[in-house]
Amino acid sequence: MNKLGIGRRDKVQQFMTITGASEKVALQALKASDWNLEGAFDIFYSQSQVKSSADTRRLEELYNRYKDPYSDMILADGISLLCNDIQVDPQDIVMLVLSWHMKAATMCEFSKQEFIGGLQSLGIDSLEKLREKLPFMRSEMRDEHKFREIYNFAFSWAKEKGQKSLALDTAIGMWQLLFAEKQWPLVDHWCQFLQARHNKAISRDTWAQLLEFARSVDPALSNYDAEGAWPYLIDEFVEYLTENGIVQKGQMSDWSQKC
Repeated sequence: MNKLGIGRRDKVQQFMTITGASEKVALQALKASDWNLEGAFDIFYSQSQVKSSADTRRLEELYNRYKDPYSDMILADGISLLCNDIQVDPQDIVMLVLSWHMKAATMCEFSKQEFIGGLQSLGIDSLEKLREKLPFMRSEMRDEHKFREIYNFAFSWAKEKGQKSLALDTAIGMWQLLFAEKQWPLVDHWCQFLQARHNKAISRDTWAQLLEFARSVDPALSNYDAEGAWPYLIDEFVEYLTENGIVQKGQMSDWSQKC
């Protein structure tokens, strides 16, 4: 490793720290991904031997530790115990990422298939391995493609069973959690606007379009196209920003950047 430059040596060290892999495995994965750290993680965790290394018996034992005594599901109390065991807050975004890996249908619930299948796909069969994998799962939020998948997953995951729309308070909580990771400067203004002007459940289309707006429109609205095909709610939000002096002539007000 001494022949490598400082930047590549740092990547090897990061990879080894997060995955627990040997230097040889770290070098192989990083070289295969052209020294892209996120790509190297994907290569490492997608290897079939990693997935097959998860011991089904140990996963059954883990599942039984958290399963609700009156149903064949892991419910809120079990998830709270799991969070305590891996030393994360139940509101930590890593729990959303974990639920995404498990393909969980509903917030605060894991079926046996979701729980065991999700951990198997991550090569996890113990609490120690799950704790070790947390940094990797956090890193997935920095991958644009995975962030989009997790963002879209969050809508169905967070809405009430049988409902087509997402309750406003729940949507606001999810947006604040998700966009804290992507640091969208307008997220608090968007949430305030909804509470003041909309106060209704959020449709899937609005949920999806807001991500496009946040990713494609400059926070100062310098490239906002009033003739674009944005949902009416986003057009109203732009009017709200300008009417309240939050955005003026292609610039955000100093106070709004600090909110």
